[in-house]
Amino acid sequence: MDIFIGYIFLGISLSAPIGPINAAQLDKGIRSGFWHAWLVGLGAICADILYMLLVYFGVIQLLESPYVKAFLWLFGFLVLVYTGIESMKDAGRNTYPGQTRDDASLSKSLLSGFLMSLFNPLSILFWLGIYGSVLAKAAAEYPMRQLLFYSGGIVLGILLWDISMAGAASFFRRFLTARVLKSLSILSGLALIGFGLYFGKEAVRIIFFH
Repeated sequence: MDIFIGYIFLGISLSAPIGPINAAQLDKGIRSGFWHAWLVGLGAICADILYMLLVYFGVIQLLESPYVKAFLWLFGFLVLVYTGIESMKDAGRNTYPGQTRDDASLSKSLLSGFLMSLFNPLSILFWLGIYGSVLAKAAAEYPMRQLLFYSGGIVLGILLWDISMAGAASFFRRFLTARVLKSLSILSGLALIGFGLYFGKEAVRIIFFH
């Protein structure tokens, strides 16, 4: 059980650094509340699980091709810049406590989190490097059932972090004025665009200077 808890903390520590997903969760939580923010994180977790499976079955090496990397960087650039612009456009149309929320866009929040994580080459490098080494070490020490159990601990840690992020964003929005909420949405949008521009720069580097 101590080892399992250790893997949960590994999942939390891997999710904690600020990146596109955390920025998107903060934006959704501030504008639309807990469920939208949590579903962004849940979508990202679905992509994480997919990459874990690819690492497990050894398929992820196919994604190491420069052309595939360039495509992922480029698509990630488009997804993040589009999401950032949408966030800034919608900044003046925040929903506040007491107002009706747009539950129809819950699926959109889930999809945006999934696409942001799926087309994030950093996710590939992360899962190949971190989870690949964890998998190699665990496979040498534990039977298959325990290996899957410990992998579930990593996913649980990521899930707990996402719930915490969504809860914090939706909790603090209740104490913020409309102007502050709008400003935070704009800042979140700018952060997403910033990450997107970085992805675009990496795509250009691979395509033209690799």
